[in-house]
Amino acid sequence: MWSCLRVMGIRALLAGACVFLAQGGAAAAPEPGLVINEDDSHFFGSRSADQMSIEGLNAFVDQYAGTKVSHLFLCPNAMKASFRSKVWDAIWDLKGTQKPPQEDFAKTWCENARLLDERGLDPYAVWIARCREKRISPWLSMRMNDVHNVDDVDCYIHNSFWRDHPEYWRVPGSAGSWVDRAFDYGIPEVREHHMAFVRELLERYDPDGLELDWMRFGYHFKPGHEAEGSEILTQFMKDVRALTNEWSARRGHAIRLGARVPAHPDAAIGLGMDGIRWVRDGLVDMLVPTPFWATSDFDIPIELWRERLGDTARNIVLAAGQEILLRAYPGANAMENDLLSVRGFAAAHLHRGVDQIYLFNYMDAEPMQGGPGTYRALLENGLALADVVALPRRFVVTYRDTVPPGMSNNAALPVDGFTGGTFRVYIGPAPKTGTAAFIAGLARKDGVSNAAFEVTVNGRDCPPAADLAPSQALPDVARAVSFACPLEVLEEGYNTVQIKQTGPDAEQQIVWAEIRIQ
Repeated sequence: MWSCLRVMGIRALLAGACVFLAQGGAAAAPEPGLVINEDDSHFFGSRSADQMSIEGLNAFVDQYAGTKVSHLFLCPNAMKASFRSKVWDAIWDLKGTQKPPQEDFAKTWCENARLLDERGLDPYAVWIARCREKRISPWLSMRMNDVHNVDDVDCYIHNSFWRDHPEYWRVPGSAGSWVDRAFDYGIPEVREHHMAFVRELLERYDPDGLELDWMRFGYHFKPGHEAEGSEILTQFMKDVRALTNEWSARRGHAIRLGARVPAHPDAAIGLGMDGIRWVRDGLVDMLVPTPFWATSDFDIPIELWRERLGDTARNIVLAAGQEILLRAYPGANAMENDLLSVRGFAAAHLHRGVDQIYLFNYMDAEPMQGGPGTYRALLENGLALADVVALPRRFVVTYRDTVPPGMSNNAALPVDGFTGGTFRVYIGPAPKTGTAAFIAGLARKDGVSNAAFEVTVNGRDCPPAADLAPSQALPDVARAVSFACPLEVLEEGYNTVQIKQTGPDAEQQIVWAEIRIQ
């Protein structure tokens, strides 16, 4: 029965212009689906009390109807639930010494979620039904270890289970590190606490799929215990798979299972999230290699994932996750992605073989750099490879924000000018028309306005071009120098850029690097 139900569910998704793959089949649509993840707080905190109605709930989904958005992944929880759960605290519940929210957004979130409950409206049930009406695939995305604000034990956002059991933290008695105060999944009570919520979500709602978001926040075991932790999480995934199979039979359609894991397969296994094994063992239908939060990762090794998955890669959807933020290196200031950088991310990773692009923290109304209309343009135009390679796009040098101890985060910046730097930039298909440039951002230092550099791309000289205008300034950048890249120099896939300061002027620091194609 499960096999039949799975095919039924896939056909239903294909009718909604999705690209989920049938078992062993080929891509069913010429362009990828586009996933938007709606977090547990945004809708409630960004709307008025009057919008806590069936009309207000439907309007949230309706903004995505008729766009390129194929899936809405709806997150119902952090440590607490944003609905009146039977097994977890609700976000508006305060217990013991917990302090009420102080910020306006947090107050509105708690009050509006409570208001919906009082009015007998379950937002997730309404949204799932409305998504199906609008031919959008509804999923639930459960955060498996959310530790926002754990430096303040009495913050309103924490559930009583976490507050009452500091011995269940990764490092009991920790002085406040969010990494140390995450739950330790090596403890059976912790696993049962989360499994109870999984069971409730499947009993209460009827989604197309359930995603276990292991990247919120990505650290699930006592330091040094990740190897045995991998076996524990794999068993957890098996138990959840059994539940989705059961509920698929009850609902009469497939309920798929997905997971978000670190961007590199070695980072995933090194932190106990063995996505390769989960796919090989048939435990997931969708896998999303992704960064945590600090930055988008423009170098997710999709081909390495596919190589290690082998033939089993045909059985799943492999999606590349892009965060809203860009940072060039750890500790740098962040900027939001714009349309050009989102297109560049999509061009690179679709070329590398992903089935879908998955956007995290791209929530209405205007989450992106670029001003009014930018987000709407993204939704309406989508990110099909043939489209993005015909438009301006950016390929930014970033780093890997979630890796286990001993693994490189691939940070290539900052670099000193006279020492110079070498960057490998993956651009997807090589451009045949237009123009291309390498952009280097310089920190604010004496002599920055007069400093000169030489740049090569794939061993060929790139002549200096006009600096970017101040309005196009980048994080931590006092001056953005540009170098023209002849199109015939650029290669499909990786391109090697080398930059070095010339002349006797004061040494500068390079804090940003990217290739732009117009």
